[in-house]
Amino acid sequence: MAAPAAAAGGFPGGGLPVRAGGQGPRDGPAGGRAGSRGRVRGVERAGVGLEAALRARREVGGKAFVPYVTGGAPGVDAGLLRALEAVGADALEVGIPFSDPVMDGPVIQEASRRALAAGTTPSRVLALVAEAGLGIPVVAMTYLNPVLQRGLGPFLAEARGAGVSGVIVPDLPVDEAGEWIAACAEAEVAPVFLAAPGSPPERLRRVAAASRGFVYCVSTYGVTGARDELAGTAEEVVRALRPLTDLPLLVGVGITTPAQAAGACGFADGVVVGSALVRPLLEGDEEGAVHLAAAFRGAVPVGNPQPEDARGPEARAGPTGASKPARLSDT
Repeated sequence: MAAPAAAAGGFPGGGLPVRAGGQGPRDGPAGGRAGSRGRVRGVERAGVGLEAALRARREVGGKAFVPYVTGGAPGVDAGLLRALEAVGADALEVGIPFSDPVMDGPVIQEASRRALAAGTTPSRVLALVAEAGLGIPVVAMTYLNPVLQRGLGPFLAEARGAGVSGVIVPDLPVDEAGEWIAACAEAEVAPVFLAAPGSPPERLRRVAAASRGFVYCVSTYGVTGARDELAGTAEEVVRALRPLTDLPLLVGVGITTPAQAAGACGFADGVVVGSALVRPLLEGDEEGAVHLAAAFRGAVPVGNPQPEDARGPEARAGPTGASKPARLSDT
């Protein structure tokens, strides 16, 4: 996975250029900084609902299932998001399409291309999240350019207002992310960082310390997409992080089948599943995507959840198991 390094300072005013193209027109005032460097009041609350939901699943002996879809791509509407919640997702990752998606493989790249061609902007994706009105946490996945074009504070305020609990920015190295972390703390949105195979111990310590909500453990080298088997590097990343943080550790990238998801749950706290679900959506098979999501939920242990009324709203962990998939017309 190639991630471009940020320039000194990392954000507007620090010399980082905004590359041209593809992420849609500007949706609001650009520029400006939110928050200051260092620790900001509210940092411990950032993404509290996201972390609480994932911890709740872990505390009852279960594992988290987090499906990913690309906002604005074919078939991705509020009904689909609700259907993914209905089959038992613990949280949902929604991608904001971008023209230079360095982390994504061919399937998600194509989803982003179609979404951009349809005029999708970051604000439209966030409006979709708000329209869905989900009872589970939502994590937005974006790249640095759309954030910089909007401005850190305005972007995070809009995301928070839409119901987003966390944000992943895969092309922002944790070493360059001081202002981003501070802005997320101020907005009470969890900054979720990626831990990649082969990362030196010091980098993993920084990722563990900076992340809120959960740590995204990249299972293998390379970009997102289908894999024939679960890479051994996935377990290596999780085991290296365990002594460094008590945050939930979720494995993503290359989780292609329910059996692979079950295998990853043997050592991780849950899985993020993307390309496997996006592929049927690109083929126009929304029902198939929902049924596949239900199969993943069935393979990922739910544990022994408490009755819904015994938990607070921030600790909601989703349905107690994989139910019959909701028809999209019912959502």
